[in-house]
Parts: sequence; structure tokens; C-alpha cells
Amino acid sequence: MTVTVLGISAYYHDSAAALVRDGEIIAAAQEERFSRKKHDPRFPHRAIDFCLSEAFIDPSELDGVVFYDNSMHTLDRAVKSAATVAPAGRDQFVAAMRALLGPKARLALDLESALGELPRLLGTQHHLAHAASSYFPSPFGEAGILTIDGVGEWATCTLGVGKGVDIDLLQELRYPHSLGLLYSAFTYHCGFKVNSGEYKLMGLAPYGEPRFAKTIRDKLVDIRDDGSFILNTDALGYVDSGLMTNERFESLFGGPARKPEALITRREMDLAASIQHIAEEIVLKLVKHVKSITRSNNLTMAGGVALNCVANGRVWREAGLDGLYIQPAAGDAGGALGAALLASHKLFGVPRTSSSIRNALKGSLLGPAFSPPEIAAFVDRTDAPNHLVADKDERASIVADALASGKIVGLFNGRMEFGPRALGARSILGDPRDADMQSRMNIKIKFRESFRPFAPAVLAEHAAEYFELEGESPYMLLVAPVRAERRRPLQQELDDDDNMLTIVNRVRSDIPAVTHVDYTARVQTVGEEANPEFRRILRAFHKKTNCPVLINTSFNVRGEPIVCTPQDAFRCFMRTDIDLLVMEDRLLWKAEQPELTEDSEWQTQYELD
Repeated sequence: MTVTVLGISAYYHDSAAALVRDGEIIAAAQEERFSRKKHDPRFPHRAIDFCLSEAFIDPSELDGVVFYDNSMHTLDRAVKSAATVAPAGRDQFVAAMRALLGPKARLALDLESALGELPRLLGTQHHLAHAASSYFPSPFGEAGILTIDGVGEWATCTLGVGKGVDIDLLQELRYPHSLGLLYSAFTYHCGFKVNSGEYKLMGLAPYGEPRFAKTIRDKLVDIRDDGSFILNTDALGYVDSGLMTNERFESLFGGPARKPEALITRREMDLAASIQHIAEEIVLKLVKHVKSITRSNNLTMAGGVALNCVANGRVWREAGLDGLYIQPAAGDAGGALGAALLASHKLFGVPRTSSSIRNALKGSLLGPAFSPPEIAAFVDRTDAPNHLVADKDERASIVADALASGKIVGLFNGRMEFGPRALGARSILGDPRDADMQSRMNIKIKFRESFRPFAPAVLAEHAAEYFELEGESPYMLLVAPVRAERRRPLQQELDDDDNMLTIVNRVRSDIPAVTHVDYTARVQTVGEEANPEFRRILRAFHKKTNCPVLINTSFNVRGEPIVCTPQDAFRCFMRTDIDLLVMEDRLLWKAEQPELTEDSEWQTQYELD
């Protein structure tokens, strides 16, 4: 008997849907990719439609629909937290009630609207869904489990163990003591958007010195040996106001929050370095404690903090693990997948076999794909000049030639990635040897801050030649040092007067465009089981240049989700300085396209948030 389960996350941020059949992950996608609203929190109507169509099933064939958290427990937290700080927390309490008694109360109605009927509706706990999302797709038969995020119901961090189809959460940290919210407080104070700008703070950290770390330890967080901690919530605003920080926080860290888009100063660099230092310390202590209580040298991780790839890199290098698996959709979107897997294995008794956990996540390529005939129909309909190159090796050779000559390539092929990282299906590619490529791609393609680093994608068999990385990093979730022999000494030390763009453009290695200021890189290893078109391009580039590395960044601009459809890809291509767009077997050169005008069908204005 076939068991088919739909998992849903919604109403907070990064809503998503995932469908699992007999323990196999069939499809998963974030709603933002279809709605084009970044971090879309709304009920995932379009993502659900995609999952059902990918599985070729009718809603009546679903054995259950699982929501990723327990709203009643969240309501309990909101009420008790507000009572603790009353009357100061009134505005926050009202906002929480509107969310909990508004959209979340409509779950059954939204489901019935999306499916045309109300199937068996199930629920789970937020961190249990996170744990399931990382443990069940992992290659481990047993493993310790660590989940860390802002907050889910009451929990902000859980430590557990997985064995076979069983998951036990053994210990937890509870709101308001949250590493995710602490990191978000500094994200806010440095002028970035909470729940989306944390990765900017991580990228900014290497430019600074952790001179505020002692203040954070002494005045803000009491860290214990087991990784647990207590926050001084008097200096944080999220408990009793709608802001992340307050005047006490400002007095500790040199004044008010930076205004968005204002000049980034040495203070913000040092604040970023300081909270990153503290976050890594806490995560490493937690990992050590998980190992101690579970007696396992395998670890799986999920929750938004698990996307901190700098901390992850240190965990892999320093924690003495035999195996580490991090859920690529580690945030709330991944909760939809975890909820579906949890119900499949625990409620419906689907076994977890060795064959089901071998590349269970399918490279995270779980979204929509568009066939060559569909691409052909699109380019014909838009009258876009294009070239049909059906031979895969010839196509890869043309793309490699373009990259080697300094061209920037948009790659659209196969199934879209699930999670925040582009892994070669919806990617923008460039030559990592070009010293100007980082600032050029940031300013002319991504329309984002010049300091933001780009990730290298490297043929897995050559990764050790370029990076101090043991094993593989297929989901771009580990930061590793660039090998010493590939580094170039800087001609000038960093000082307070340095312009950030000057710092960015300094040549630090023989792959300068992907070498961060601290000689590290967020590595994606591309092995035999990866996206075949992407691997073919990497191999062709290696053959032409003797360099098995490419810049790989997500196919989008700032403020926009990663592209999903051919229309999305073409629009981004036409509004940026991408030179070549590859959509399956069609190649579109920018130089051959009609000039974009104010009245063009593809004219659009991107929100720069």
C-alpha cells in the first residue's frame, strides 16, 4: 500500500510544501519561487499545486497533510511571555494574537481551498520537524541531532538522537534564550533585515575584529560549558517591544543601529565579527555536548542557525565527528519536509531502508523543471534570438569558452533547488580567477553590497587541491580555508581608512573572486551525483583553463527570490549584465537581444531591500 504525505510550513516566513511517497521525497519547494515575493510567509497554494502535479496525484490520494508546528504551544508562549513583561509587551502581544488567531487559525480553510477537500490534518512540533528534516534524509542509521533557530513554540535549540525511524529530543533551550534571536539582534543593529540579512552579517564578519566579544559575554550572554546560555533580556528588545534591540543595547555597543543603506563603518564590521565569534563558540560547545549525551560521532543539523556555514566549517574541522549532515533547507521551509517525513515514518510506519537514505534528498533538486520543448516554446513566443545546441558536450564547451573569456553566464537547467542555495540548476556563473569579478557581479548583476562574498563550486575530485576540506560539501554549507600554497600575501594591511571596495578587490589567491578577506571560501563540491549539466560545464572549464573551480551564485538579484520559470530567468537576464543565458539546450547571447526600452514587455523594477 502506497503512503503519500504532504508537509506544509506557513504563516511565519519561507512557507513551503513537500510531498513524500513511501518515504521517498518526490517534491519540495518554497512558495516564494512561485509568488516572486521573497521569504513569502503566506499559505503555499502554488507550492502545493506543484507538489501534487509532480507526483501525478489527486488530493484525495493523500494519506495526510502535516503542519510543521503546534500553534497552541506558540499561543501559550505568547500569552505567558506577554504576562511576564506586562504592560510593556502589549504591542508585541497584539501582533502575536493577530498572527495566531488570524492566518494560522485559517489553516483548515486554506487547505480546503487549496485541495478542494479537507484531508486528514496532522500537526507536529517545530523543532521535531527540523530534526526530522535533517536526520531522515541523512546517510546515517544513527546520529546525534542539533537544531538551532530563533524560536519554535517554546524551544530555541534542541538536542536529540535518531536511530532507525525513531527520533528522541533529549534536551532543549527555551525562549527567550535564543542564539538565533541574539544573532538577529545584531543583524538588525548593523542595518540588515531580520530573517533575511543574517547571512550578510556572516559575510561582513571577516572584515572586522571581535573587539565586542568580551562585552557580549560580560553583559549579554552567560555561556555554560555544555553550550547552554542565559541572555540578559533587559538589553534586548524582542521580549517587550516590536524591535530587536533597545537603548541599553545601544549603550553597550556604541550607539544606535545603522540605518539601512548607510555607509558600513568599522563598528559594524567589528560587531559582526564579535557576534560571529560568540555564535561559533556556542555552537561548538553544543556539538560537544550532543556527542557526549548521544555517544554518537555522527551529527545532523537543522534550524536557521545551521545555515551559518562559517560555524559549520569549524564544527566539521574541530568537533571530531565521523559524519556531518546539514539540511540545505535548514530554515522554516525545511520544516515542511521534516513534517512529511516524520509522519511517513512514525505515524504510517514506512520503513527507513538503506536504499531510501542513499542520496535521499536528490541533491536538493526537488523543484520544477522545464523540458527543452517548453523552453523552445517560450523563446519562440518571446521572439528572443537564440541558438539550439543539442549536443551536451558542445554546449558545455561553448559555455566554458564564454566563462574563460570573462563572460557571466546564467544557467537554468533541470529541477530547481529546494533551500536558499543555488547548486547549479538556477545559478549565475563566473571565472574565479578574475580579480574584478566579485565586485563586478555584486554591483552589475546582483545589485547588492560589494563586500558580499561569492561561493566556489569545485569538481569534488579536485577540491583538496584548492581548499583545506576533508570530505564533500555538496550543499554549499561549509566554509573552508583556501590552501596556503594558493594564497597571495596582501600588499597593504587593513586599516580604519580603507575603502571596502578596495579591500574586496585585493588579490588574495589564484582564485581571488571566491577567496574571502580571511582566506576562506563557502565551498560547493560537485560530485558524480550532482546536476549533470553543471558538472559537465565545470569539467569543460577545467579542460580549457586547468582550473576546476567556478563562481556559483544564485540566479536572482537583490530583493528577488531565485528564478523558477523561464520567464523569471529571461527577465533577470535582460535586466542585468549577464552575457549568456543557458536554458536547457537553448543559448541566448545578450549582444543579440533587442535593446530593452521603457515599454518593453520585460521591463521591471526590482525591490532593493
